Amino acid sequence: MAKIDFLDQFLDLRSKANGFLSQYEPLALVLAPLLALFCARFVHSVLSLIHERGLKNSIIEFVMASVKLVPSVRSYIENEKKKVVDQMQSGSSKREGWRTELPDLGLNEGVLRELEDAKAKDVTWRGKCSGTVYIAGNEYEGHFDLINKAYSMFSHTNPLHQDVFKSVAKFEAEVVAMTAALLGSKEKASGGQVCGNMTSGGTESILLAVKSSRDYMRAKKGITKPEMIIAESAHSAYDKAAQYFNIKVRRVPVNRDFLADVKGIKRCINRNTIMIIGSAPGFPHGLIDPIEELGQLADSYGICLHVDLCLGGFVLPFARKLGYPIMPFDFSVKGVTSISTDVHKYGLGPKGTSVVLYRNHEIRKHQFVAVTEWSGGLYISPTIAGSRAGGLIAGAWASMMALGLNGYMENTRQIMEVSKKIQKGIEEISELFVIGKPDAMVIAFGSDSLDIFEVNDLMASKGWHLNALQRPNSLHICVTLQHVNAYKNFLDDLRESVNTVKKNPGPISGGLAPIYGAAGKMPDRGMVRDLLVEFMDSSC
Repeated sequence: MAKIDFLDQFLDLRSKANGFLSQYEPLALVLAPLLALFCARFVHSVLSLIHERGLKNSIIEFVMASVKLVPSVRSYIENEKKKVVDQMQSGSSKREGWRTELPDLGLNEGVLRELEDAKAKDVTWRGKCSGTVYIAGNEYEGHFDLINKAYSMFSHTNPLHQDVFKSVAKFEAEVVAMTAALLGSKEKASGGQVCGNMTSGGTESILLAVKSSRDYMRAKKGITKPEMIIAESAHSAYDKAAQYFNIKVRRVPVNRDFLADVKGIKRCINRNTIMIIGSAPGFPHGLIDPIEELGQLADSYGICLHVDLCLGGFVLPFARKLGYPIMPFDFSVKGVTSISTDVHKYGLGPKGTSVVLYRNHEIRKHQFVAVTEWSGGLYISPTIAGSRAGGLIAGAWASMMALGLNGYMENTRQIMEVSKKIQKGIEEISELFVIGKPDAMVIAFGSDSLDIFEVNDLMASKGWHLNALQRPNSLHICVTLQHVNAYKNFLDDLRESVNTVKKNPGPISGGLAPIYGAAGKMPDRGMVRDLLVEFMDSSC
C-alpha cells in the first residue's frame, strides 16, 4: 500500500513539473542548464584569480585590460613602452655593426685578433662586480689559467658518449661525490644514498629538482595539479620552472627578518603541494632561511624540500669549519630531498658548471628521460641538455682538485673577513641600513632618506656593477675574491656617492634610477613584465 502511495505521489509531482515546464520553449530548457554551468565556471575562475593574485591586483589587471581596448590608449602605451626600452638600452643600438652573414673568406687564425679586439671593448670588471667573477686575479694567470688549460684539453669531449669519453664520465662522478660530501652525504642522517648530476648552472639544477619533485610526488601521491610554495626571496628560477613544467606557484611574503616565513608556508600547504623551498643564502639579501624548520614541515606533510645552495654550497661548509655560526642547511637536515649548488661560483670552476643532488636514487630517477620507441635507437638522458661540454666538467674537476680543502678554507676565510668589513663600513654610513643579519658573503642595503637607485647610478658611473633589488628598494654586493683588495675603494666610492645624492638629489643623465623607481611603484605588474619582455626581445 505504501509503494502505491509513493508511486502516486511521484506521478503527481511529475505531472506538475511537466505542466510547469510546458510553458517554456524546449530550446530554452536545453540552454538554461548550459548557461548556469557557464556562469558557475566563470564565477569559479574569477574567485580562483582573486584567491591567487589578490583582490587589488585582480581589479588593477581587469581595469588595465579594459583600458587597453581603446585604440588611442593602446597606441600611447606602446609608444611609452618603446621610450622606456630605449632608455634601458642607453638610447643606442647594441646591434650596430654586428655581422649578419658569414665572411666570404674564412679568417683562420686572424679571428683571434677579432676576439681580442671585441674583448678589449668589454667594461673593466676586475674587483668592480657584485658576484659575476669569483676567481681572484686576471684570466691570464693562476687559477684562471689552470681551468682554461683543463678545459682546452677536453674541449672536444661529450659525456653523452660515455663509451668514448670515459675520463669525463669519471670526472663528473667525482665532482658530484666530492660536492655531496661537502653537503652532508657522509652524515648518518643523510641516509647514505645521496646522488646527483652536473648541470649547466644553478637554473638548470633548480629546474631539474623541480621537475623530479613533481614527477616523484605524482608517483607517490598521485598529484596531477602540482603546486609549490616559495618565499618572495626565492630565486626567479622557480618561476621559470613553474612555467616550463605547468606548476602553480604560491608565493609567501618573507617575515620581519626577511627570511622564509615557515608559518605562512604551512598555511599554504594543501593536497596539491609537491614541494617547498629554502635558500642558503638567498640571492637578494644573503640570508639563510630556517632550513631545519622547513625540513620538519616537509617531513611532517610528506612533501619535498629543495634547498638552493647555488651561492652558499662552496662557502657555508667551510665557514662553519672556521667557526662562523652557520645553522644546518644540508642533507644532515631531515626533510631535505634535493640541493642545488654551483661549482662556477665559489667552487671557482669554469662558467657553466653546477650540481644537483638528491637524497636518494628513488627521487633522482624521475629526473631522467628515457625513450624506447625512437627509430634512432634506445635513448636515455640525465639532464635537460643532451650533448654537454666535457671541457666544463674537466675544468670543474681540476678546480676542486687543485684547491682542495685547504684552498677552499683559505678562500672562505678571506671572503668572510672582507664581507664583515664591508658590512661594518655600510653600517657606519648613517644614511644607509643593512637588510637583515647577513650570514655570509652577500650584503644588501637600502636607505630611508635617499633614493638608493640614484646611489646605484653614481656607483655605476664609477665602474661598479651592483645588483638592484625591490621590496624594499635596495642594492646588494656579492663579495668574491675579486674584492679582497678592492673593498676599501668600494666603501670610499659608496660614501662619496651617498654624499653626492644627499647634497644634490635627483637622477643623473642616462641613469636608470627613474625606471627602477617607477617599476617599483607601478601597480600593474603586467606592464612591468611587458617592458622586460620588450627589452629582452630587442637585446638578443
